[in-house]
Amino acid sequence: MTLAELKTIIQDYVQNTETTFVNTLNDMIENVEERIFEIVQFDFFRKNVTGSLTVGNTYLTAPSDFQLSFSLAVVDSNGAYHYLDKKHTSFMREYDTDPTDTNARGMPKYYADFDKELSTGSDNGSTLIVAPVPDAAYSVELHYLYKPSSLTSQTTGTWLSENARNAMIYGSLVEAYTFMKGDLELMNLYESRFQQEISRLKNKAEARGRRDEYRYDSLRLPVT
Repeated sequence: MTLAELKTIIQDYVQNTETTFVNTLNDMIENVEERIFEIVQFDFFRKNVTGSLTVGNTYLTAPSDFQLSFSLAVVDSNGAYHYLDKKHTSFMREYDTDPTDTNARGMPKYYADFDKELSTGSDNGSTLIVAPVPDAAYSVELHYLYKPSSLTSQTTGTWLSENARNAMIYGSLVEAYTFMKGDLELMNLYESRFQQEISRLKNKAEARGRRDEYRYDSLRLPVT
């Protein structure tokens, strides 16, 4: 299902071709995509990227399509991976009470995903924080869950539009009726159908995630 096809379906359902409504369709569709990605974790949307930590800097800017991390590892000069333990940001704050203390620096052992509203990193506002404060420059590799491109930026279909077609349609109809302040009974009907599709999608995502899990398992070396 392409963007044009989804827009046509929405307009056919709601019988609305008013200019303001049509111009808002992209926003509605993006809201649905965001809603689906917040509810369902698609573990098969994974990437590995490399980066660098610098001396005295506890922050690492996340990629622009970052959703959440699976692992962060320091890669030493021999190519060995030293995986950091993932912690909550509150632990990180308490661990490094004085980031300027050079005696407390070392090779990072812990990391956390920063909430978007707490950081000023990449385009999506996501940053990783490590502890202790790096005492040297370190090469790192991040394994993370990424957010695929929106249907609104594609000329063809996306994974969601092809594999979660009904969820996209019903979710978009909920957005459309909300925008139009439409019939509450119809809105509730479409919301119910959206939730049914989300349940199916969760089952599909979990099954595929289990099937593909072996691809991402790696030997982990503890940080010492």
